[in-house]
Amino acid sequence: MNKSDGDSDRVPSALHQVNKRSAEYIVRSGLAGGVAGSCAKTLIAPLDRIKILFQTSNPHYLKYSGSMKGLVLAGRHIWLNDGLRGFFQGHSATLIRIFPYAAIKFIAYEQIRHILIPSREYETHWRRLVSGSLAGLCSVFVTYPLDLIRVRLAYVTDHRRIKIWPVVRKIFHEQASDSLASKPYVPSWFAHWCNFYRGFTPTIIGMIPYAGVSFFAHDLCGDILRSPLIAPFSVLDVSDAELSMHSKGSGSRPLKTWAELIAGGLAGMASQTAAYPFEIIRRRQQVSAVSPTSDHNFQTIPEMFKIVYKERGWRGFFVGLSIGYIKITPMVACSFFVYERMKWYLGI
Repeated sequence: MNKSDGDSDRVPSALHQVNKRSAEYIVRSGLAGGVAGSCAKTLIAPLDRIKILFQTSNPHYLKYSGSMKGLVLAGRHIWLNDGLRGFFQGHSATLIRIFPYAAIKFIAYEQIRHILIPSREYETHWRRLVSGSLAGLCSVFVTYPLDLIRVRLAYVTDHRRIKIWPVVRKIFHEQASDSLASKPYVPSWFAHWCNFYRGFTPTIIGMIPYAGVSFFAHDLCGDILRSPLIAPFSVLDVSDAELSMHSKGSGSRPLKTWAELIAGGLAGMASQTAAYPFEIIRRRQQVSAVSPTSDHNFQTIPEMFKIVYKERGWRGFFVGLSIGYIKITPMVACSFFVYERMKWYLGI
């Protein structure tokens, strides 16, 4: 490799090959995924806070939504009222959630992909898409309550310091879904526990295109960047001995830094577009119990669709999408880049 490629494109040799079904591989891929997710979320935490305030129609920030200028003004509002800490409100809950979420997502993807695509001849666009979708479903089911807590923390805009446990207790004691509370055979504690899964159904519906398109687009961009015409500029020049087991198993050589970032960024934009309307519904359901514009009753997906459409028309389903693009491009790019490099460092 030429020295001009820079130290950032140098990759350490793999320690040793590991069976993908082994506990060692699962632990290492989970660690790589957790670190990747934490780095990515920390990178875009300020934008994430603003996006949640826009998506949930927070009355203090409605006047800023819908334009890039509004994004800047909303950031200025947060800075003047809460300082730097305001941009990271709820971020501790984010990190508690994102490490297991990303770890489970990447573990599930590697394992499901290995089952559906055991070798190159089994590799199809459909199998790639299904692998990503199932991985996303696994991760979101386990970590969704933490995401709800994070959104509640980010939604609050007064100046008091918000702690996690009071928010947890408040969510638990909120009015349960009528469909559960009205059934005599459903225990009261279970109905209230389901409060932590407000907005879960649109999340599941949205996760199918989001995770599926994300992994599919990343793999597809990787294929294009590894094509014979582009590969001399985008692929690292490493020996066979330096290839990780993942690269050997897929027949793919690792991408250079810029190429990996482009593949991840494009994957993020594609997945965000596919799943964004469902994210709007999910956020609105998550804060419906505390929003001053809500009647505080649990709304179903069709009811929430009607509310959003009545308030802002079809544009309401894409409020904050421009911020989403600005946020998702570096986030997914960082996530895939750190994950792939971590796999090298961990020898998998």
